[in-house]
Amino acid sequence: MKKIAFLSVVVLALTFLSGCGARKSQAYYDYKSKLIGTELDGSYTIRAWGRARNSVDAYAQARKQAVRDVIFEGVQAASSNLDDLKPLCFDMNAKTKYEDYFNAFFADGGDFEKYCSMKERRLMSSNFSRTDNQAVAQVSVCVYRTKLKEKLIADGILK
Repeated sequence: MKKIAFLSVVVLALTFLSGCGARKSQAYYDYKSKLIGTELDGSYTIRAWGRARNSVDAYAQARKQAVRDVIFEGVQAASSNLDDLKPLCFDMNAKTKYEDYFNAFFADGGDFEKYCSMKERRLMSSNFSRTDNQAVAQVSVCVYRTKLKEKLIADGILK
């Protein structure tokens, strides 16, 4: 009887202590956007991350980050059967040189929304995490790279 009581106390203590471990959340990590698919119309599906104070802003930040990566950074392929996506703008100083243009372009409700979409995402393809200070959204964003390139050429950003 003593052994059973001792064993149940040990199991209860282990169960209690295992719940006290450090909780890991995606909100504390820094993830880069990944290319997860291409379409024949010149659009690319990108897995992007956004951080903000609430979920609506986090999803908007993820869309902005996907478009920003296509323009400035390029996007690394998530699998070996895809090629990495090169940036549209190779000018290292373009962010500062055209700062006013890009601030207006990436403003809330700005023109960047015309060149990305979340309407083609699959059910349960997004991931959302929340901490006390921030919300983090991981979403699949379709970026219309060809249209974006035409826009930047028309506006004199690209040559």
